[in-house]
Amino acid sequence: MQTQYAFPLNRSNFRPRLAVTLGDPAGIGSEIILKALADAEIKKCCHLTVIGNRQLLRKAYHHVQARSASPLASPDDITILDIPTDVENIEFGKPSAVTGAASFAYLDAAITRTLALEFDGIVTAPIAKACWKAAGHHFPGQTEVLAQRSNTKDYGMLFVARSPYTGSNLRTLLATTHIPLRKVADTLTPKLMAEKLDLLVRCLKQDFGIAKPKIAIAGLNPHSGEQGQLGTEEQDWLNSWLDKERRQRPDTELVGLVPPDTLWVNLGVAWHRTTEIKGVYDAYLALYHDQGLIPVKLLAFDQAINTTVGLPFIRTSPDHGTAFDIAGTGKAKPDSIKAAIHLAVELATKRVGQ
Repeated sequence: MQTQYAFPLNRSNFRPRLAVTLGDPAGIGSEIILKALADAEIKKCCHLTVIGNRQLLRKAYHHVQARSASPLASPDDITILDIPTDVENIEFGKPSAVTGAASFAYLDAAITRTLALEFDGIVTAPIAKACWKAAGHHFPGQTEVLAQRSNTKDYGMLFVARSPYTGSNLRTLLATTHIPLRKVADTLTPKLMAEKLDLLVRCLKQDFGIAKPKIAIAGLNPHSGEQGQLGTEEQDWLNSWLDKERRQRPDTELVGLVPPDTLWVNLGVAWHRTTEIKGVYDAYLALYHDQGLIPVKLLAFDQAINTTVGLPFIRTSPDHGTAFDIAGTGKAKPDSIKAAIHLAVELATKRVGQ
């Protein structure tokens, strides 16, 4: 599904309409959103609607204002889609079934309105999966809800960041996401790997304008199996799968299977010191959650963004959690959610006219 517009648009005058969900109200979602919306650059680049609760935001505003040195946007100056919320039973740092129900309702409303073409994309603040389960919502995460509600079968979690030191880009797609480590090897198949690689290639071309991408693919086992001595998946099928993909994708450079412990070393150098280094790729395909996210969070904890590829609309999210331990203290940094908003604007703008 492509978003339809009732008037001519071009990239120079386009300001995307974004829904920003409040996330778990016991976490830092309210604080980082209020801090992000105090930024004049954020206000200029898009039309933002917070999907949450005005009373809850006012409560957060007055609580955090006395504890934070950073400016906060006033809830009275924000466009808010007001969702009924049990505000009296919500406290910072105290997650519960009540906060889980609220965060799920915010996401559900954002998806409904976006599918109705009221928004061009969704930026989601963090939720707590345990609170969702306590509220009766049994999903591994927000990604899976977005996919189910939009009837999307092929989707993936892409993590994006840009170095504040050198401008080097990090893009990492996960082949598997929220599953136990012991299930990874059985879940990975040639079909699944081909689907994730196809998603990544299409995203790099459509959303990032990279016509001939260079992609590095991680091995599964230590040293990529070391010829079967440390695991056999590479020899059994991963190497032959990759050879087949190379033949079928002549316009894409596929490097691998790279031992997981060295895959991101050159990127780390480029991230901190110089972009003039070989062995840095347009994107990386990691085979399981922590294999991809440990280097992402090590390099770019405050800058990284999670974007769901394959959906019929834009979805981005900060790459951090609810931070219940510092909720309400004024210490939460808005950098990642601001980056998520800017990326949503960038991606939505590139899709205009496509």
